[in-house]
Amino acid sequence: MTRITAQPGIMDIALYQGGQSHLAGVSDVLKLSSNENPLGPPPSAMQALSDAAGGMHLYPSTDHASLRAAIGEVWNVDPDRVICGVGSDEVLQFVTQAFAGPGDEIIYTEHGFSMYPILTSMAGATRVCVDEHERVVDVDAILTAVKENTRVVLLANPANPTGTMLPEGELERLADGLPDYVILVIDGAYAEFADGYDGGISLARDRSNVLVTRTFSKLYGLGGLRVGWGYGPREMMDVMNRIRQPFNLSVVQLAAAEAAVRDRDWLDTCIALNTEQRARLTGALRQLGLACDESHANFVLARAADSTEADAAEAALNAAGILVRRVAGYGFPAGLRITVGNAEQTGRVIDALTQWREGAAA
Repeated sequence: MTRITAQPGIMDIALYQGGQSHLAGVSDVLKLSSNENPLGPPPSAMQALSDAAGGMHLYPSTDHASLRAAIGEVWNVDPDRVICGVGSDEVLQFVTQAFAGPGDEIIYTEHGFSMYPILTSMAGATRVCVDEHERVVDVDAILTAVKENTRVVLLANPANPTGTMLPEGELERLADGLPDYVILVIDGAYAEFADGYDGGISLARDRSNVLVTRTFSKLYGLGGLRVGWGYGPREMMDVMNRIRQPFNLSVVQLAAAEAAVRDRDWLDTCIALNTEQRARLTGALRQLGLACDESHANFVLARAADSTEADAAEAALNAAGILVRRVAGYGFPAGLRITVGNAEQTGRVIDALTQWREGAAA
């Protein structure tokens, strides 16, 4: 009998674990475990989706021209240098699959997004994980790790789950320091939450080996639809489009994403709310003795003294019907990643943790 075996690297992949959604016996669960937009999708996107639903019997465009044009208009980029995918995860898969394989290496950092090692193994490439410095990407550590068979560097900025950010000068130093045969991928899933930051677009505009990715899942509130995009050199787009499924995005995905990217008023409202409540949550956590770095995303990573204290804090939040994300798999056994919610939701988190601290002190 023929033995069916997986390709090299596949069985090294640990299944991705998403944020928890349910608490046993609790009907009014506040889910702050997946960095979702507390205001939901823009009404304009919901209307566009509804209008497009009548065309679900028709195949969508294969070139995503209308959505790419909207992205080009809003972000001042050449639409011909934009590629769209099923979330930014698929765009990341395009680049790793197209440009790395067995014998090649892909670099990512110790607290990097958990999809990076998965994508590396999917491509059959070798994982190279480099240290960070106090939860911030270390440019010198990355440059030191580069070898002749390095093909891709995967970097989230702002980072998940730390929320920290590499200054633009350091990001430019990294891009300048990489050989031209190494692709720098700047994962900008949370870029819109960082004030004054273009997510690496200016770097990608002028370089032949820089790709930036974005998602509609966070700020735009379309996590359930799964739409993302990337921007890079034309030559890179040509290669990646050859492995992209022609109908990878549906008519409703395309319509909702195009409406969302154009809805600047809604996005400004969401950014303002996040900025306000992120500062409120960060200040409260620190007052309660939970360490946290300055976050540039839509979540805050609270670091307890140890895993026992983190267990107790999480239990208190769960008792109040609140779900947050434990991030031991990211190298933080005492870490709780908490999505920034609206004012009422942030208040619930602060109240639950305050009562926990007061109870522990009694």
